[in-house]
This record gives sequence, C-alpha cells and structure tokens, in this order.
Amino acid sequence: MSDDEEYTSSEEEEVVEETREETGEGDPEFIKRQDQKRSDLDEQLKEYISEWRKQRSKEEDELKKLKEKQAKRKVTRAEEEQKMAQRKKEEEERRVREAEEKKQREIEEKRMRLEEAEKKRQAMLQAMKDKDKKGPNFTIAKKDAGVLGLSSAAMERNKTKEQLEEEKKISLSFRIKPLAIEGFGESKLREKAQELWELIVKLETEKYDLEERQKRQDYDLKELKERQKQQLRHKALKKGLDPEALTGKYPPKIQVASKYERRVDTRSYDDKKKLFEGGYNTVYAETLEKTWQERQERFTQRTKSKLPKWFGERPGKKAGEPETPEGEEDAKADEDIVEDDEEVEEEVVEEDDEEAEEDEEEEEEEEEEEEEEEEEEEEEEEEEEEEEE
Repeated sequence: MSDDEEYTSSEEEEVVEETREETGEGDPEFIKRQDQKRSDLDEQLKEYISEWRKQRSKEEDELKKLKEKQAKRKVTRAEEEQKMAQRKKEEEERRVREAEEKKQREIEEKRMRLEEAEKKRQAMLQAMKDKDKKGPNFTIAKKDAGVLGLSSAAMERNKTKEQLEEEKKISLSFRIKPLAIEGFGESKLREKAQELWELIVKLETEKYDLEERQKRQDYDLKELKERQKQQLRHKALKKGLDPEALTGKYPPKIQVASKYERRVDTRSYDDKKKLFEGGYNTVYAETLEKTWQERQERFTQRTKSKLPKWFGERPGKKAGEPETPEGEEDAKADEDIVEDDEEVEEEVVEEDDEEAEEDEEEEEEEEEEEEEEEEEEEEEEEEEEEEEE
C-alpha cells in the first residue's frame, strides 16, 4: 500500500469514531430518550386517530340524516305529484263534462229552432195551398240582420260542412219518425204500409208543386232582369252614353277633371259631371257674354264730349264745297260712335281669340318644360347611380 492510501484509511476511522461519539450510540440515556420520543409520537398518533374517527362518525351521522331527509322529500314530492295529477285529471274531466253539456245544450237549442222552423214551413205550405193561386208566385221578405250584421242566407253560406251535416241529422231525426212495428200483426202491417204509401204520394206531389213554382219564379226573375236592362239602355242613350254602359256591375267612369288643370277645383261633383257631359261650350259662351256686357257697360258709361262748333270755315273744307248745315254734325258724331262700338266689338273678339291661343301656347310650353325637367331629373338620377357604383 502506498502512503496516500494509509493516510485516507486512518482518516476514515477517525471520522467514524467522531460520529459515534456525537450520536451517542451505546449510551443508555440516549436510548431511553429515543424510546420516550417514540412513545410520545405513538400516543399523539393515537389521539389523532381517535379524533379522526370521532369526526368521521359525526360526518357519517350527518350524511345519514341528510339521506333520510332526502328520502322523505322524495316521498312527499311523489305524493304531491300524485295529488296534482289527480287534480288535473279531475279538472280535465270537469272541462270535458262541461263541454259535452254545452254541446248537448246547443244541439237541443238547435233542434228546437229547427222544429219551430219546420212547423213554420209546414204552416206556410198549408197556407200556400189554401190561398188563391192568382196572386204573385213569390214574396219579397225583409232582410233580418243576424249575428254580426249578417243575414240568415249569409250565415248559411258561412257554415262549415260539419255544421251542415249536424243540422241535417237533427232535422232528419224529427222529420223521419221511427217505425214502431213491434208486435204488429199482418193486418196492422198492411195498414202501416198503406199509410206510408199515402205519405210518399203526398210528399211527391208537394215536391212537384214546389219545383214548378221554382221554375216559374226563375222565369219571372229573368223577365224582370231583362226589363231592367232595357230601362238602363234607354237611360244610357238619353245621357249620350254607350247603350251597355249602365248594364254592367259597376257604373261607367266619367272624366271629372282636365289633365291640363293647374288650379284647385272647388266645384261639386254634379257641376263637374255636367261640365264634362258637354256643358263646357255653354260655360264658355256665358263667360264671353259676361265680359262683353261688362265692357259694353264700361264703354257706355264713359264721358261723351261733342266736337266744338266752328264759327268760321269748317276744318278740312275744300274749295267749292257747300257749308255744313246744323244737325249733320250731330248725326256724323253718332255714326262715328256706332263705328267705334263695332270696332270695339271686333277688338274684343280678336282679344278673346288671342287669349285662347296664348293659353294654349302657355300650356304647351309648360308641358315641354315639365318634360325637360323630368329628363333632367332622370339624367341626374342616372349620374348618381353611376357615381354610387
């Protein structure tokens, strides 16, 4: 062995001895202390375990109580649900029972109404048979406003198929009486059959009479409609309209305003109607006459001044002409006035014609301006759309 290895082994032995001295191995006091520590730790651990077991038992008791409480709640909830279901069932049964009772009441009321209607119908048929047949074969009954302002015919049209079938069954139930033939002998059955045969003959006779009456009523209605059409044709011809103008479903359209109108029209509908039926010429003539009367009154009320009399030579007199006698000057003045009136009349007529022509030209110009404005607006809109794109 080398010197280095001997030195290291001796050093190791010294370190081991030092550690044994520090730890106190082989010392009984040290061992006793170690045992005491262990016993203290065991006792502490036992206390911890006992505490844990107590805590665990408490938690288990609480958990058990909660589970019991949950079970009780489930039982009570099930009972409440059962009671609620029972209550709903009873409510539904009561509702169904009330609906059935209401339906039965309605059926009974309808049955009573139909029975009354059938009795009235039978009474009416009997009265028709009894009365003289020379009178009208139809009567116009007053319209009775039913529910929501609808007549009985409109209410019949608005009924559904189910309602009609139900009413049919109800009416047939009391029209067709059940046959009580139980325990009848041969003779009684023969009598019953004869009675039914007579009833069938009677009903067929009534059916034929009603069909013939309906045919007659249809013919009379066609005749009345044709008469009404003829009257409307004559009325249209009198008004200068087409003969078929008033025979359609709607009245003919009339022009109530001019397309060139620019002012608010305060006239009534009748005035407009008369105007566009051909009265515009009359109105135009009346306005002309009115303006002529106004201008004539204004002209006649003017201050008239006679020409001054010349005491010398007449102005404009040529050599060799005779002198103007007195009175001729006044006659000439009157002639001049008449000529002036005629000239004024001609001027008034010319002015009216010129005004009418000017109005037409102004209307044409306004239409052209409107068309130009519309074209400009369309061009502006197209430009805006192109800019947006």
